[in-house]
Amino acid sequence: MKLLPPLLALLLASAAQAQTYTVLCVKVACGQLKVTQAAGEMAVDYSYRDNGRGPDQKESLTVAPDGSWLAYRSEGVSTYGARIDDAFELKDGVATWRSPVDRGERRAAGRDTVYLPVHASPAWEGRLAQTLLQRPAGKAAALPVGQVSIERLQALRPAGAAFDVGLYAVDGLDLEPSYVWLRESDKTLFAQVSPGWGGTLLQGFEGELDRLSDAQKAAQLARLERLARTLPQPLPGLTVIEGVRWFDAQAAVMRGPSDVYLLEGRIAAIVKPGSIPNAAPAQRIAGKGRTLLPGFVDMHAHVEASGLLLNLASGVTAVRDVGNSNADLAELRGRIDRGELLGPRIAANGFIEGKSPFSSQADFVPDNLPDALAAIDWYAAHGYRQLKLYNSIRPEWVKPMVAHARSLGLRTGGHVPAFMTAQQAVQAGFDELHHINQVTLNFLVSKGDDTRTLLRFNLPGDKAADLKLNDRRTQDFLALLRSKGTVVDPTMVAFEAQYTQRQGQPNPSYAMVAANLPAVVQRGLLAAEVDMDDAKARRWGASWRVMMDLLRRMHAAGIPLVAGTDATPGLAMQRELELYVQAGIPAAQALKIATWNGARYSDRLAEIGSIERGKRADLVLVDGDPVADIRAVRRVALVLQAQGSQTRALSPSALYQSMGILPFVPSAEILK
Repeated sequence: MKLLPPLLALLLASAAQAQTYTVLCVKVACGQLKVTQAAGEMAVDYSYRDNGRGPDQKESLTVAPDGSWLAYRSEGVSTYGARIDDAFELKDGVATWRSPVDRGERRAAGRDTVYLPVHASPAWEGRLAQTLLQRPAGKAAALPVGQVSIERLQALRPAGAAFDVGLYAVDGLDLEPSYVWLRESDKTLFAQVSPGWGGTLLQGFEGELDRLSDAQKAAQLARLERLARTLPQPLPGLTVIEGVRWFDAQAAVMRGPSDVYLLEGRIAAIVKPGSIPNAAPAQRIAGKGRTLLPGFVDMHAHVEASGLLLNLASGVTAVRDVGNSNADLAELRGRIDRGELLGPRIAANGFIEGKSPFSSQADFVPDNLPDALAAIDWYAAHGYRQLKLYNSIRPEWVKPMVAHARSLGLRTGGHVPAFMTAQQAVQAGFDELHHINQVTLNFLVSKGDDTRTLLRFNLPGDKAADLKLNDRRTQDFLALLRSKGTVVDPTMVAFEAQYTQRQGQPNPSYAMVAANLPAVVQRGLLAAEVDMDDAKARRWGASWRVMMDLLRRMHAAGIPLVAGTDATPGLAMQRELELYVQAGIPAAQALKIATWNGARYSDRLAEIGSIERGKRADLVLVDGDPVADIRAVRRVALVLQAQGSQTRALSPSALYQSMGILPFVPSAEILK
């Protein structure tokens, strides 16, 4: 089937009839979106590159005079190389569709039905918004699943424009509303922005990115501020969790049952049940049959406002952000600290990337060593404790950068820069390595291999299966990591699906929770990042098992691990721990990695990371015993969090329901 009818191909060739949009990665042009619309036909050409990857996509959409969607077609390649191949048609009242993950047929009322592709461009979302505004009450049924709706939030006039643009929130595409900017005169796409990352803006208006981002952030945060005022339950005075089993994170053993007392945001006492009969607590929480854990610390996050509640609902009460807009992150952290927003405690790494055609855009992208050292100075002066170096840092910069950072009291870690091995990075002074693929590449890269590209993902998939991890080379590398005290942040959950999922199959990282997620999200989880035939699936699956074995060997060798995800907030942390246990790490050690180690290696062990008298009351109550069955970490019954000198309780059920997620267990009752 041809991608575009001849008419649309002709239209795309006509620059006079096309609207061109600039894709900005942070504030740097990194691609284009070209949209042509005429006589009910829309044609789209979309492509960008950020961090050495990005999609190449062409779309077409045919709309009837009454606004009915008659046909949609999309082809191309997604960010990690998976095939884009979506088709939809409405004919004689029957809708048919096919995609890499599903196909189907259903009777449908044209004006009331829109199609949700697996991979869509910003132009598709702009046209969806335009369609919804033409529908009664701004709603439409979606195929294959779900319902979408739209709400207008505000309007503004771009600088130099003779027209106004409106900000619209589209519900039904994800756990949070999606946002799009439309020209108010004709409701055509003006921009789609992602605060902190960049956006896609009508050519000539790239300078409006900050203004649009600020307005969109304000709208998003207003919703979260309302939830922050209504969802927490303050626990004034003394609270006791009665007869609870609790996890001693430093010793990695389960203790109790005990009565755990909380007062003014701190753990006040841990005693035998009933041993303080005259305590007169203001609140009681039943602990029988439950386990009290220190809040989990996700050590590999890229914090966005949309993920704050999901982290808390899943028991993640602290994160380490390893790459973000410094200003945006500081603002978000301040709002959380002041209690304006609900969210985990945030520690930040200072992100530095080298300038190259494959750069990930960031606040600091130096082109020379003096500028790289100046970036370290900025981070040190602003109170950062650790740096994250990225793919395009030049190998010869690493040693002087690490030395300069150490002289200022900062640790250094991150990705292994291209044209280096992990061993060389550690010998040059890296204190920490990120991602299991980066560690595995140590045994696979050859001189000249450019790991700024998708090679850093594909090479482990293609070749790790052949590694013999009991050989001298592996043993020497592990001994080096152990002798240096090098921390490894493996983020296994970020790679599990990439190396094991086939199109149309459940994402293995979220299959156990998918039934509780909105139907649209469930369908999205069927889309694999990489296309696999039988041979590739066998090969990459075998390589994944080698990576899992490497994880087990690192732990057995005494190499310190931290639990990061680089994936869906909260839910991914729970899967990360399950993967550690699957790899052969005892459940108690997995829990220690996610609590004690996280606090220690983000310099917060004095305040969080264990259940000890005097520490902050950042705690998670789960049904069952996760040492006996690590899956119990999914059964979060209550989250407790210190806010200043107060303790507050958060109902996971209420948090999940605010995102359209069905609760996994009933929330614990708080008795007064």
